[in-house]
Parts: sequence; C-alpha cells; structure tokens
Amino acid sequence: MTPDSDDAELIARSLDGDGNAFVEVVRRHEAAVGAYLARRAGRATAEDLLGEVWVAAFTSRASYDRSFPDAGPWLFGVAHNTLRRHWRTRRDEEPLADMSDMASGWDPWAAVDDRVDAESVLRRALALLRPQQREILTLVAWEDLTVADAGRALGMPPGTARRHLHEARTALRNAPGMALLAGHHTLKEAN
Repeated sequence: MTPDSDDAELIARSLDGDGNAFVEVVRRHEAAVGAYLARRAGRATAEDLLGEVWVAAFTSRASYDRSFPDAGPWLFGVAHNTLRRHWRTRRDEEPLADMSDMASGWDPWAAVDDRVDAESVLRRALALLRPQQREILTLVAWEDLTVADAGRALGMPPGTARRHLHEARTALRNAPGMALLAGHHTLKEAN
C-alpha cells in the first residue's frame, strides 16, 4: 500500500480483500470523526458510537462513490446517521451530554462566568436553528468541511447546502443575545 493512495483507492482495495486498506482509511479519519461525535454527544458516548460508525462504514463501503478521493465527508455522513439512530433510541430519561465545549475556539482565559454566559447564548442560538441548518453550520465551522462536502455528508446538493448555511448564519446573527455576545468579544479583543 502506497502512502499516496487516496481513500477511494483504499476502499476499492478493501473490497478486493486487502484487510489493511480499510484500516488505513479509519486511521486517516478517526480523530476528525471522533471529535465530531464528541462535540455532539459527549466524549463517553462518542467512544461507543465511533465503533458503530466504523462497522457501518465497513459494511456499506461497497456503496461508496469512488469518484470522490476523500472519504471524509462520506464518513461524517455515516457518523451523522449513527448519531440520529442513537438519539432516536435513547430513553427520554437519559440526560443529554454536557455540551459546554461547543464553543471551544473562544478565549480560554475569559472569566468563568463570562464563558458560561457566552456558551449559554451560543447553545440557545444553535438550538433555534433547524436541524439541517445546524448540521451544515457545524460541519463547515467546526469540522472544516467545504460547504459542498458538508452537503455531501448530509446527502444534499451543494446549492441546498449553501442555502442552509446562509440561513443558519443569518439566523445566528439575528438570534437573541448574539449581538451582545459579538460586542462582548470585540471589546475583549480590543483590550
């Protein structure tokens, strides 16, 4: 196996019986897919779900569109579907994961109460988005996917993904408290 093989080639090799080829695909994407799951379900749950993602991806690898050399968006789609199944089957009395790390890119030295307030505002604003808007936004902003790849991960055309991203950004900009939050961080950066 050559190190410059793309994911599509590796998936094809795994279908032809090369046991190590799919392991290489997993190695390339496990950190990103694991982080995606952890941000949405919490670290402990993510560890369990990650195994389910790899089993589902391995089982369905024959359906992978090999015209795409990077399997990352496809794997995010598998992870997204795994999360949806998990949330549908979760008992109502199970608590939701602590989502306090959702805004992990913000200033880590801010006062604790400021950080809690900012994360609370962001969580409320994200909760107001439609699910497809929230998923496109987070795949682009947190997982560094292109809009087209985020759309592919969610099974939607690039134009639809761009529309959902635009709607999400507009909704966030207009969400209660977000203007104050933007002003708060602007003031901090100026100091």
